[in-house]
Amino acid sequence: MYAILDIETTGGKYNEEGITEIAIHKFDGQQVLDQFITLINPEREIQPFVVNLTGINSKMLQTAPKFHEVAKRIVEITENTVLVAHNAQFDYRILRTEFRRLGYNFERKTLCTVDLAKKLIPEAESHSLGKLVRSLGIPVSDRHRANGDALATLKLFKILLTKDLDKSIITEVTRAETHGELSHRQLKIVDLMPSETGVYYMHNKDGKVIYIGKSTNIKKRVNEHFTSNAKLARSLQKETRKITFEQTGNELMAFLKIREELKRNTTKYPTQKKDTCLLLNSYGKEKGAMDDICLTGKDLMVVDKGRTIGERSAILIRNGELKGMGFYDLNYQINNIHILETIMTPVEGNAEILQEVEAYLNHKKVIKIVELN
Repeated sequence: MYAILDIETTGGKYNEEGITEIAIHKFDGQQVLDQFITLINPEREIQPFVVNLTGINSKMLQTAPKFHEVAKRIVEITENTVLVAHNAQFDYRILRTEFRRLGYNFERKTLCTVDLAKKLIPEAESHSLGKLVRSLGIPVSDRHRANGDALATLKLFKILLTKDLDKSIITEVTRAETHGELSHRQLKIVDLMPSETGVYYMHNKDGKVIYIGKSTNIKKRVNEHFTSNAKLARSLQKETRKITFEQTGNELMAFLKIREELKRNTTKYPTQKKDTCLLLNSYGKEKGAMDDICLTGKDLMVVDKGRTIGERSAILIRNGELKGMGFYDLNYQINNIHILETIMTPVEGNAEILQEVEAYLNHKKVIKIVELN
């Protein structure tokens, strides 16, 4: 569980700053579960350059709550979460300073999207929030206001999670969160799995991914692992301490994602064949599916439904070779192929994978196929 955070401050001497605005979005890796956004009366002067930058002035904050009045809500919404912020060291220091003034020791684990972006998007010209989100086609409103920057950080973090094929983010978080053996009650975490298409990851007590699978119904598939008497299932029941997942919106994206991740992740238990291929024999030809499509030498984008309303998936093929996959919002990014390629996860598909993609497109209807110049 993550708490996406952004704070605006008064400026001033180190450790003497006060908070003027805070925005927190509680995020489970798939959707926002809770949020808290408020102006705060810092009970101290705001530096003029900060007023010019944020537009927040002392008059606006006269009737705003003081920090001690919102401290309990901040503790509650961030409890059992990892704080995620752009330049997390700064936001975390400011929060700890405010709580220290109240005599409370506020401690949370943190992730910094600056550090993550440097690792996962090293080619970016700049890793400042403004320039980075602009280069990725992420729309930002209310820049230098807490909620505007928090929402931009949230969208950036979603892209980073998608690009993190080595699963280093979730592995580190899982290792930090997981303690001891799972009880019978905890095993019922399967009930929290979505009945949606995607890829799921089974972790051991050290947070290491021991099995990767895909399904058109993650809840049903994971439940099978915990109720089956098969040899693999019994091993997974014994060793699994946590299950995480990523929805993909459609089976083709799940297929490509799992094939790409298995190149980078060595799991203790080999993924079953039905999780590494498209079960094309089970498909009847859907109305609207392409007729005998051939991808050889083609430059095109396969567009299909995404993980949520208002999102689409995209698969990039250049000169008949699979080059990338990703997601974009309906209201931006698709109009700029360069931006779309930037936010995509690079993938490399061999002839076998490309044949499966062709077969899928000949059996299943997708939203559209865009030919590229």
